[in-house]
Amino acid sequence: MSTADVSPSTIPVTKSPLALDWRELADRVLDGHSLTREEGLAILNADDAEVLSLLDAAWRIRHQHFGKDVQLYYLKNAQSGLCPEDCGYCSQNVKSTAEIDKYKLLDEDQILAGAKQAYESQARTYCIVTSGRGPTDKDIDHLSGVVRKIKDEYGLHICCCLGLLEDDHAKKLAEAGVDRVNHNLNTSRNYYEEICTTHTFDDRMNTLKAVRDSGMELCCGIIAGMGEESGDIVDVALQLAEMKVESIPVNFLNAIAGTQLEGLKVLSPQLCLKVLCLFRMANPATEIRIAGGREVNLRSMQAMGLYAANSLFVSDYLTTAGQSADDDFRMIEDLGFRIVAGDHGSQELYEGRRPESSCGTQDCSGKTCEVSSAQ
Repeated sequence: MSTADVSPSTIPVTKSPLALDWRELADRVLDGHSLTREEGLAILNADDAEVLSLLDAAWRIRHQHFGKDVQLYYLKNAQSGLCPEDCGYCSQNVKSTAEIDKYKLLDEDQILAGAKQAYESQARTYCIVTSGRGPTDKDIDHLSGVVRKIKDEYGLHICCCLGLLEDDHAKKLAEAGVDRVNHNLNTSRNYYEEICTTHTFDDRMNTLKAVRDSGMELCCGIIAGMGEESGDIVDVALQLAEMKVESIPVNFLNAIAGTQLEGLKVLSPQLCLKVLCLFRMANPATEIRIAGGREVNLRSMQAMGLYAANSLFVSDYLTTAGQSADDDFRMIEDLGFRIVAGDHGSQELYEGRRPESSCGTQDCSGKTCEVSSAQ
């Protein structure tokens, strides 16, 4: 999607009467304060002239918990398209006319081959992502068997994104060795019916409960810019804080041609930065990932988002292209931050480009540089 002539849209404002000192708020958050809804609204309602002050406050929190590390992840579809759900933002949904690749769940050899590559590149995580409402019993048995072999042979951290999960499915995945499941809320309970009618917000919450009850970690996030109000975004940020999720992908809508949300305007970079600051202040110690739509919405201000977020999807997304991996690496290095490749895809992209660290030595594929650490 070209953004050259697109006027940025705004998110309808739910007013907050608060006028806050952002550094003082950050200090309170670092001291254990839980962000309130009014404070969250004040962040999103802040004048654009306050964005730098907000980023400074968010950086204080981000640096306290994550230093200058930026964790990179790479998305790979193990099953694409063929989905009966009508999620309006998604190019794989049943009503979408977007031209995308469509294929069924990869076989054992294909999934194992990816795991072998992940292991050989010294990546920590191997991700298995599938389209569809949710896995069948056959799918769960298939994936559980493959995950057991991956764990036995390579010992990798496994993350799955499989749609809606039943309790017994989540239990089987956990028993097989799956460490984390991604399942986004996407928007608030109040707004959910506006973006999907084939399943409910409660269906998503039930999946998240099943994952948590099974003992697996939660990766759960949002898509901002789907026509919701600012209060909806705050509600998601606070709900994820209450759920104590381990990782939060913050997506900004990329209104794909052929989807029901085609034609929605992109967000302004300043508003996107406020959203990232909100999620950092509401979830101070949680990995926050700048995810889909960052190139379209943040544009030339992408780097600034990393003063609030500490994680990034690198290169392409499930069905849309991102900016080049080399541009991502250069952007992170220009900030003076340290790249940590989290999964096989990001590690493979990074291994061919070992940049010099600030101490003049070669970076060790995401490992701590002993020379830099000693300075």
